[in-house]
Amino acid sequence: MGRVGVLLLNLGGPDKLEDVGPFLYNLFSDPEIIRLPFPWLQKPLAWFIASRRTQKSQENYKQIGGGSPLRRITEAQGDALKEQLSSQGQEANIYVGMRYWHPYTEEAIAKITQDKIEHLVILPLYPQFSISTSGSSFRLLEKLWQEDPKLQQIDYTVIPSWYKQPGYLQAMADLIAQELDQLPNPDEVHIFFSAHGVPKSYVEEAGDPYQQEIEECTRLIMQTLNRPNPHILAYQSRVGPVEWLQPYTEDAIQELGAKGVKDLVVVPISFVSEHIETLQEIDIEYRELAEEAGIHNFRRVSALNTHPVFVKALADLVIDALKAPSFKLSQAAQMKKKVRIYPPERWEWGMTTSAEVWNGRIAMLGFIALIIELITGHGLLHMIGLL
Repeated sequence: MGRVGVLLLNLGGPDKLEDVGPFLYNLFSDPEIIRLPFPWLQKPLAWFIASRRTQKSQENYKQIGGGSPLRRITEAQGDALKEQLSSQGQEANIYVGMRYWHPYTEEAIAKITQDKIEHLVILPLYPQFSISTSGSSFRLLEKLWQEDPKLQQIDYTVIPSWYKQPGYLQAMADLIAQELDQLPNPDEVHIFFSAHGVPKSYVEEAGDPYQQEIEECTRLIMQTLNRPNPHILAYQSRVGPVEWLQPYTEDAIQELGAKGVKDLVVVPISFVSEHIETLQEIDIEYRELAEEAGIHNFRRVSALNTHPVFVKALADLVIDALKAPSFKLSQAAQMKKKVRIYPPERWEWGMTTSAEVWNGRIAMLGFIALIIELITGHGLLHMIGLL
């Protein structure tokens, strides 16, 4: 077959506290994170947000050890995948491409061309597709492919989403069962699936399949688990005045507490690696909220990380993709509905989701309010109290 490579895509995160500011700057320099009417505002805006939010973000990262474990875990997943593929008779080089921090997607692509890879599988570490996660990386890769003749010589294929993969579902069910069995009356424990939220407009106006895939994934995990437990799906990390997918995680936790629920097992369904949203938002913030609501047995299912059943699932995905007809980036980035997504035909104030830096979005709204105030003369800053 020739030299085979697998490109693992993920968001990225600051490795240490000193990286938080530059990471935030990189993130908000992306026009697909913040849509502005004037391109020249992009980098000043990114600098402003990074300056305003670095200290607060550093405080959150201090709570989880001083940095994001995402790179370390993703590279460990890559090593485990390489070993698993080899055991199944498929040799492959594994590359990690992060969207907003090292190793950047561009760095991974440079290594792929340097290694003269002939067949490439592009595998996002997001089980469910969203225009703001996998879609963002796919659009970047499509741009790189268009600009580099060397890349155009590579026979590549994309796996857009893989939440139905049996091994993935089994690994999730196994981890849930482990937590349930550590509680009294395990069949009566409420299972709480918490997915990263996106603005409702993504689904209703842009045709993002994320909500449908999350809901179906939840159903399939419960079917694989095959237990009678009551369960609920909610969405975390919302911010700003726009409506996000509901129910919201914090509201759902409080409602369960009001109903007298005492035992809760939280499942981070849209994450396959530990990072700030599992280690800080769920483990610290939502745990405190649950205790205040009277939920005293609060347990969180660990992320998949290098769970052997999960790694085997990734290997099976790669092998199946190599055997199947190629699926191209232009196909992967398309939505089912014929609607405008990016870039906008006219400017709009807006933002996309970002799993590692949910706590930076309020600052973004504050800067946007500042711009609006400067343009319109309205006292929005005082109205919304952001700055």
